[in-house]
Amino acid sequence: MPDWFKTYVGLEGLADGAFVFESMVIPGLLQTESYAQALTFGTGFVRPDHAERFVGFRQTRAQRLTDDEPLALHAVVGEAALRLRLRLRLRLRLRVNGDETRRAQLAHLAAMSELPNVTVQVLRPEDGPHAATPLGKFVLLDFAHVRPIAYTEVLDGAMYVQDPDGVRTYRRVADNLRQVALSPAESRALIRELAGAA
Repeated sequence: MPDWFKTYVGLEGLADGAFVFESMVIPGLLQTESYAQALTFGTGFVRPDHAERFVGFRQTRAQRLTDDEPLALHAVVGEAALRLRLRLRLRLRLRVNGDETRRAQLAHLAAMSELPNVTVQVLRPEDGPHAATPLGKFVLLDFAHVRPIAYTEVLDGAMYVQDPDGVRTYRRVADNLRQVALSPAESRALIRELAGAA
């Protein structure tokens, strides 16, 4: 695991709240094991002999959402992430059906969105322009006793924004996404509808 990601995981573990925007995939803390495996194998960045550990680590991180003092997570997810079909090739050339993986992931996402500390909103193309159009994934981490941090990944690393003005810009983008995306209730209904249609 690269150092820049270790830093993020440490900060995530200390955070009280997080806002995450993902346009193309389900955020890591909300992924099922099969979905995480398919993404991990599909990227080519993780060696096959390390993939199971990487996926297991992601599943362990997700336990923050159901801990005694859970992370408050607000996720805005692009509709494309809900429709993405993934195929997983294991060492024995066993294929996991893309629709089966997607259906299970969507059912899990709908169930997680019912937790009191988890809010999920879906951002559809027809909902119009939004402030995150030029951006990819980003995360805002909030802490009880220190200033918030914005985090975004680049191809071979990450940027941590700690300057208050910079963090404020990301917070404005997050607020805009909350306004443009479907409401949490509408989002949950769409997720369930797509899960049933998969």
